[in-house]
Amino acid sequence: MTVLILKTIFLITAINGVLAVLLVIAERYLANYGECKIQINDQKEIQVNGGTSLLSALSSQKIFLPSACGGRGTCAYCKCKVQNGAGPLLPTEVPFLTQTEIESQIRLSCQVKVKQDLQISIPEALFAIQKFDSEIELIQDLTYDIKLIRLKLLEPDHIQFKAGQYVQLVSQPYGKVKGSVQRAYSIASPTYETGIVDLMIRLVPEGICTTWVHEVLKEKDHVQIIGPMGDFKMHEGEGEIIMVAGGSGMAPMVSLLSDILCKSGQRKITYFFGAVTKRDLFFLDEMAEFERKIPNFTFVPALSDPQPDDGWKGTTGLITVPLANYLSSIQTDKAQGYLCGSPGMIHACISVMKEKGMPGDQIFFDPFG
Repeated sequence: MTVLILKTIFLITAINGVLAVLLVIAERYLANYGECKIQINDQKEIQVNGGTSLLSALSSQKIFLPSACGGRGTCAYCKCKVQNGAGPLLPTEVPFLTQTEIESQIRLSCQVKVKQDLQISIPEALFAIQKFDSEIELIQDLTYDIKLIRLKLLEPDHIQFKAGQYVQLVSQPYGKVKGSVQRAYSIASPTYETGIVDLMIRLVPEGICTTWVHEVLKEKDHVQIIGPMGDFKMHEGEGEIIMVAGGSGMAPMVSLLSDILCKSGQRKITYFFGAVTKRDLFFLDEMAEFERKIPNFTFVPALSDPQPDDGWKGTTGLITVPLANYLSSIQTDKAQGYLCGSPGMIHACISVMKEKGMPGDQIFFDPFG
């Protein structure tokens, strides 16, 4: 009896698998949507080949919507208003949209498939996003799993961005990976360096793009980036600036601090950087230089699991511990928080900041998860 049940389950699974494959093949090769028109902001009209996502269709016409996840439907950055032609709301979109957004016809462009003519609205600022051809000028190991990648821009040969913004790096096929992907990485270079873009890229196990960067990419290689994108930036305010980062989350903080240095900012800044052991720390000399040049700036590295041979005498514990202790000692109602790191770290730090009295609308971050 058990054998019969197992055979039945296997047969049903196999049939479902075959049907799924047939549906994919039919969708890709038999469903010919032809050429579709996309009207943008009631002003501009483009023609695209139907069958791709709205995000990809716009990209093919050099109109780039932000997409920190590279079109995987996890970041919700590629939202836009679709007045006509999008079809019903998909289950993959619902978790990322508020009821107000749904009523306002906001959709995730990576999930909307172009099957007919569309009418959409996007912010005018997005037309400034460009695709850049670049050459790898430098690859430097910052830690055992984080590399600094310096790109020299070729065409266009300069970029205008705000400290805190990011670009999407376009990977190339390698090994068994036959296609390219796009992943978002914060810009680490200062805004006045318009001819280069520095990125700090941490190796993610089995990550398509990070594996390509760490194992395949070489100096002098030519790659493409798309940007600048993102709303993470320094905001006006009077209270103390609290920065928190971990790992490659260092990147936008370096750019923000470079900007603050150039503008001779006077606000008090405390930067908490979380790491596991001493080998996870980097840019310590650069932080010491910022401390020397920026008035009222303090860098606080903290190790959550220092090893005996680290000889560590600094702050220990999860980054939320020194953060909470410090926030208890200052006035937080006018303070601002700037975060960059893993989703888990960001959410934990947001909870601490709110608990200690920091206004939620004064906590800023880019959710790259």
